[in-house]
Amino acid sequence: MALIGQHNSLRIVRAAPPGFYLDGGAHGEILLPGCYIPPGVMPGQTMDVFVCRDSEDRLIATTEKPYAVVGEFAFLRVVGVNPRVGVFLDWGLEKDLLLPMREQVGPLKVGDWLIVRVALDQKSDRIFASARLPRWLDRDMPKYPEGQRVRLLVMGATPLGYKVIVEHAHIGLIYRTDLADELAVGQPLVGYVRAPRFDGRLDIALDRAGFHRIAPLTEQILAALNAAGGRLPYHDDSTPLQIRTAFGVSKKAFKQAIGALYRDRRIKIEAHAIRIATDTRPVEPGRMK
Repeated sequence: MALIGQHNSLRIVRAAPPGFYLDGGAHGEILLPGCYIPPGVMPGQTMDVFVCRDSEDRLIATTEKPYAVVGEFAFLRVVGVNPRVGVFLDWGLEKDLLLPMREQVGPLKVGDWLIVRVALDQKSDRIFASARLPRWLDRDMPKYPEGQRVRLLVMGATPLGYKVIVEHAHIGLIYRTDLADELAVGQPLVGYVRAPRFDGRLDIALDRAGFHRIAPLTEQILAALNAAGGRLPYHDDSTPLQIRTAFGVSKKAFKQAIGALYRDRRIKIEAHAIRIATDTRPVEPGRMK
């Protein structure tokens, strides 16, 4: 059966003047308008489409791709306002997404951006947006293993750091001490689970932890040194922003990596640079500060 508000792979049942009719299972035949039919496609074949409702509330299929499907969060722009109904959001389709008045948390005007959850009304099968984010987030203890790679969406700043939506399901926190620069609301990121918390939230890092982060980083630094002729102008006084721009990691991770390289005598640490070392004998315990 076709799922409303989701990407579906549906079989073309027949062709007609308006377009193709697709097998929607219990929803019956669903029209794919002719403007969305790619050349060379014939009845009997299967097409990947997104199923939604048109301006007359009829189920249709489209090959356009929305910025988010039902069950996902997205950072969307207000493109229209109807004081009696709500506001309309650009979500990548010809028909805009309605954010009803009851699902708003404050006044909005055309041009505003906000994070919403794309949802499906179970009674009417209509897709809508909701800005009441907490009701859609799971507060049960997450079951992510430490170090798991996760998709993030920045919700906003707190005194400790930035709240993020993790995998469209949970709330996480990235600490300011782990960041080289400010983040922006609505910014998509990839991060790593540091640890779950008793309140159902997650501590998130933007770098891999421990060996899983340091081992690849040491090879990255060595490759950069070789490409630069054996010397790079990065050191203890380099700013976190300089380090993240050059290597995509925090300054803490960079220092751990060059410490590991120094202990293996693969680099020399100078006052204002690091340099490839020619002596590869291991450093005696206690030699490096």
